[in-house]
Amino acid sequence: MRLVLLGAPGAGKGTQAKKLIEKYRIPQISTGDILRKAVTDRTPLGKEAKSYMDKGELVPDSVVIGLVKERLAKDDCKEGFILDGFPRNTSQAQTLDGVLAMMNTPLTVALSVDVDKDDLMKRLTGRRTCRGCQQMYNVYFSTPKKDGICDKCGGELFQRDDDKEATIKNRLDVYEKSTAPLIDHYKKKGILKSVMGVGSIDEIFNKVCAVLDKK
Repeated sequence: MRLVLLGAPGAGKGTQAKKLIEKYRIPQISTGDILRKAVTDRTPLGKEAKSYMDKGELVPDSVVIGLVKERLAKDDCKEGFILDGFPRNTSQAQTLDGVLAMMNTPLTVALSVDVDKDDLMKRLTGRRTCRGCQQMYNVYFSTPKKDGICDKCGGELFQRDDDKEATIKNRLDVYEKSTAPLIDHYKKKGILKSVMGVGSIDEIFNKVCAVLDKK
């Protein structure tokens, strides 16, 4: 199974990806992870990527695609892989399609985890983090026993800057403009599958597996 995971920030893709790795025994390919490793290992592409990062510039698609191609060529991807966080737009998707076609490993499914925007806002803006042990809570779904106090260590709970409403709205707007069109791209290719990302983690995972096991 060669899978790309789609879904807005807060949809729970990362959580589902971890469970998919365990069930299907295929690696999760995160562009952030492979980019950091390439820079650390000082590979040719890693050095090129670092030259852009040092200037505060975005790493070009050509470099990112090159890193993805190198990663997918490794032995642990022979039985399949999970792409999470890439591609981020239709241009990247089209380039990736071409690369995978040349490698004779086209994607078999694009899975979209769908959550209503109001629910996403509650999931993200409702998050509170303990200053002490970093335990996470949510003012809507998983409240501490005592308001503003961590159950585990008694530390103060606070809202991170990137969980504030203006920041979250911007992240979701960016997603809608650039990443959401990927839904249409993969729908036209005939490989799009969707599940509603509501319910418990296990309930959502059961829905995901029901869809994937039909492939």
